Amino acid sequence: MAESNQNRYRLLCFIVSVAMNIFFVANLCISRKALSWSARAAAEVEAVASISCSGHGRAFLDGLIENGKPVCECNACYGGPDCSQLLPNCVADADSGDPLFLEPFWMKNSGRSTVVIPGWHRMSYDYSDNSYISQELEKNIRRLHAITKNAVTDGRYIVFGAGSTQLLNAAVYALSMNMSSPVKVVAEKPFYPVYREQTEFFKAKQFEFHGDASLLRNGTSNTVENVIEFVASPNNPDGNLKKAVLEGPSVKTIHDYAYYWPHYTAIPAPADEDLMIFTMSKLTGHAGSRFGWALVKDKQVYENMIQYIQIAEMGTSKDTQLRALQILKAIHGQKIFHFAYKTMIDKWEKLSEIVSRSNRFTIQEIPPLFCNFFEEVRGPSPAYAWLKCEREEDSNCSAVLRAAKIIGREGSLFESDDRYVRLSLLRSQDDFDLLLRRLNDLISKEKGAQTI
Repeated sequence: MAESNQNRYRLLCFIVSVAMNIFFVANLCISRKALSWSARAAAEVEAVASISCSGHGRAFLDGLIENGKPVCECNACYGGPDCSQLLPNCVADADSGDPLFLEPFWMKNSGRSTVVIPGWHRMSYDYSDNSYISQELEKNIRRLHAITKNAVTDGRYIVFGAGSTQLLNAAVYALSMNMSSPVKVVAEKPFYPVYREQTEFFKAKQFEFHGDASLLRNGTSNTVENVIEFVASPNNPDGNLKKAVLEGPSVKTIHDYAYYWPHYTAIPAPADEDLMIFTMSKLTGHAGSRFGWALVKDKQVYENMIQYIQIAEMGTSKDTQLRALQILKAIHGQKIFHFAYKTMIDKWEKLSEIVSRSNRFTIQEIPPLFCNFFEEVRGPSPAYAWLKCEREEDSNCSAVLRAAKIIGREGSLFESDDRYVRLSLLRSQDDFDLLLRRLNDLISKEKGAQTI
C-alpha cells in the first residue's frame, strides 16, 4: 500500500513537472514571438557593428551601401575598403571640436547604451503631461550633477535644447525680454566665436553684439547698463576657469559650462549661477545627437526660454531625449569620467612634452587644483591647446602650422591675436597621433631646439 502511494506521488510529480515545462516553453515561445521585432533590429545593429574597419573607421546603419552591405567610413588620413591604408602626406586636422576621443568607451559599453526605437515610439508632439520634456530624463540630469558635483540643481528649472548652441541664443532672447533695448551682448576675449556669430546672425532688434567685455569694465565705453555677458568656464579656447568681468543691477550673465566636467577640468565647487548651460556633446561625445540643457533660477527667464524653444522647434526630439536618457543611465557608474580624464591628461602631457622642447612655440599654463569629484589635486586635461608662436616674424601662427601640415583654428576667430592657434585634443586617437608626429617634425627642425 505504501509503495502504491509512493508511485502515485511520483506520477503526480511527473505530471506537474511536465505541465510546468510546457508552461515555461509556451511562455518562452510567446516572449520570443513578442520580441521578434526587437531581435531583428538588434541583429541588424550587430551585423553592422561586426564589420571590420581596421580600427580606423566605422560602418553605420545609415551609412552608404555597396552590394547590399554598409561600407566603412574611414577616419581622416585612412582609406581603402577596410580603412587599413594610411594616406601619405596627410594633414593633421586639429581644428574641429568633434569629441570622437570618447568613441572607444562606447564601443566597450554598447550593451548598456544601446537604444532600440520602435516605429510607434512617441509619435505625439508632447508627453502625456502636455510638456516637451521627459521627466525621467530631467531626473537623471539632476542626479548626474549630484554625482559629478559640478552644479547646483536645487531650485532650478530645466530647459532642453538642440545642443548648447540653440540654448545660447535662447538665453540671450530670454534675458533681453526684460531689459531696455538695444541690449549689449559681450564676452571677454578670447571667446568662443559662436557668441558673436549667433547674435549677429539673428539680428534681433532688442540685442546686438558689442565685442570684448573688458572694454566695458575698463571704462572705454560709456556705460555698463543693459548688458548680457557670456562666460565660458573652462574657457574655449584656453581651458582656464573664468568668472564674469562685469557686474551691476542691469548686467545679466550666461554661464556656458560645456566643458565643466571632470575629464576637462578640476571641479573646485559646484557651479551655482542663475543661468547655466550644459551639453551632452562634450560630456559623453554624442555631438550628433544635438542635446543640451539649461539650469535656470528665474521663472520668467525659464518661461521665456521655453517659449523660444517651442516656437523654434516645437520642443526637443523625443528620439534624442530617449537616447540621452539611456546614455546618462549608462554613465552613472562614473567609469566614463575616469576613462575620459585618463585619455585627456595623457594627450595633454604628450603634447606638453613635445612643445617644451621648442623655443618657437608655447602653450597655456593651467594650474593644478583640488577636484571635488576625484577628491584630490589634479593637473590640467583641457579640451584644447592654445598654442602661441613666440617668434616676432611668426605673426600668423596658423600659416606656420599649415606649412607643416597642421590645421588649427586661428586666434583672430576668438577675437585674439593670430600669434595664437587653437589645437583640438578632442578628436580621434588617429588624429592626435598624427598631430604629435607633425609637431615633432616641425620642432625638430628648430635651430637650438632641445632633443630627446
